[in-house]
Amino acid sequence: GAEVLFSVDCTKLKGYFLPEKREFDCIYFNFPHCGRKAGVVKNRELLARFFHSSAEVLAEEGEVHVALCNGQGGTPADQPRREWHNSWQIVAMAAGAGFILSDVHPFKAETIHGYKCTGYRSQDKPFCVEGALNHVFTRSAPLPRFQPMSCEIELGSQKVSFQVPQVLVDKINRGFLEASSNHPVRTIKEKLAAELGRAFPLEDADCCLPLLHQGHLSGVCHSNIFWISLSPEEAPGTEEMSNGHVDFCQDGDKNGWVSAQEGCHVSKQCYLRPSLLPDAQAIIQRGAFHPGTLHVLSGPVFRKCLISPYSPPVFHEMVFVCAVNGGTENSCIQMLVNSIKTSICSLHPAASSFKLNINLQEATSFETTELNDLAAFEYQLSKIQSFICVETDTPGSCEKRFCVGIIRTAHHQLGSSELVVVFASLNLDLLAMLICGISDWRMLWTPDRRFLRQFPRGELKLFKSFSLYPPSYVHDVSFWLPDGEELDEVAFHTVARQVSGETVVSIQLIDSFQQSETGRKSLCYRLTFQSCDKALSYREAAEMQLLFRKEINQRLRVTLR
Repeated sequence: GAEVLFSVDCTKLKGYFLPEKREFDCIYFNFPHCGRKAGVVKNRELLARFFHSSAEVLAEEGEVHVALCNGQGGTPADQPRREWHNSWQIVAMAAGAGFILSDVHPFKAETIHGYKCTGYRSQDKPFCVEGALNHVFTRSAPLPRFQPMSCEIELGSQKVSFQVPQVLVDKINRGFLEASSNHPVRTIKEKLAAELGRAFPLEDADCCLPLLHQGHLSGVCHSNIFWISLSPEEAPGTEEMSNGHVDFCQDGDKNGWVSAQEGCHVSKQCYLRPSLLPDAQAIIQRGAFHPGTLHVLSGPVFRKCLISPYSPPVFHEMVFVCAVNGGTENSCIQMLVNSIKTSICSLHPAASSFKLNINLQEATSFETTELNDLAAFEYQLSKIQSFICVETDTPGSCEKRFCVGIIRTAHHQLGSSELVVVFASLNLDLLAMLICGISDWRMLWTPDRRFLRQFPRGELKLFKSFSLYPPSYVHDVSFWLPDGEELDEVAFHTVARQVSGETVVSIQLIDSFQQSETGRKSLCYRLTFQSCDKALSYREAAEMQLLFRKEINQRLRVTLR
């Protein structure tokens, strides 16, 4: 009952089928080849044209299966693996048409009903399929093309709107912690709250936490902050601010170029909250607390940071605040840590395949270079007594230590009683990554529905990536620094995040040079482009690199070489 067509050009599939017959659930192409002694370049071109053709006739959730001989594909699944330049680069060819590799498994001819191996060019010589692989491709979500976005919020007693920094457009107001969400970050938050509720009376203080802050930030590098400019008519006055502090950002912060209204010649500076700890401190200062009660705050926080797999510019923080009588703070801290350990360990066995140890470590036992961005920022913000650490031990790899939270204490006078306030802060995103085996923070924020399908409500398990062996592209950039100035690395990385839509996965300094005569300094950096969830083609990465060169020239005033 099947319709069979002969002499079909695989690069022009659309022309062989009527419009109503172009929604194929599956397209198979077993052992494509240009014929004769065609080299790898011609066969790459064949694959690229085939994938573009398939995109025109494939159903939205359809699959493209391509079987290749051992080594041809160029992925780590090939054993032995060919050098990338000597392979067919199948994942890169597919990415050009918007496909990602979602599965790869051995090609077994005997399992395919009706399949017959006709031999090498129909001769008696057998066609070797030993070690051959079947590559399964699916459609990717498109790369983001962000449009300017405004956000309206209440600041003090006044409604204000501001321009969202471009690197945060796809991350603001995602609602991961809302009651209707089944995101693993919310699941972990609810589990932590339930476990802590057994040890302490709980009070949720999430409501009405301001997204924007205005006031003094002592001891914090301003280049790590997302500054937002409000026009004079929108900016609240001192009396309208709930914390009673109004401050202005120094005009000299030229790297704060994500501000909302750069054209405003007179403006009041606000900043996106970099932590919930100031909100927790405000609860204590207002006296809006009950001694012995654990107050819980949670929400997204925003920080500029260097690019790395575990350093997002936004993550969900959960803060616990408890005021106790002096001398009992150590038992309070121990109860907090024990409850956190119990809840994480109860989530972990069902999700992860590696050992996970949780412990409390003194701040003095850490070098600042060991700290991730959460801990390093809090270290600047306030005096920290201890870090909450998670150590992972994956078979076949070295043990890694992650700081997932901090604990600090402060003294507070309540009438004639002196209380000790215990603050604890946790990075929920990092916990979700460690528990579910997610190796890249960007996957937590993917718009692809295949991510959340793996986490039915309240259930955590080991994450299985739907994009295997994504192609990576390397580009170098070298430039002269302005005379007498050093490069602001955070601003440099922030430009890369913006122009690439978070597809730059690493930035490495590979060379530096200083002219002895003039003292001018030149730097050379290597950028690696790779998407963990979307198709990224060589052409798209090259266009991002050109835009990056243009932006650092304009924003950071470097001279390109």
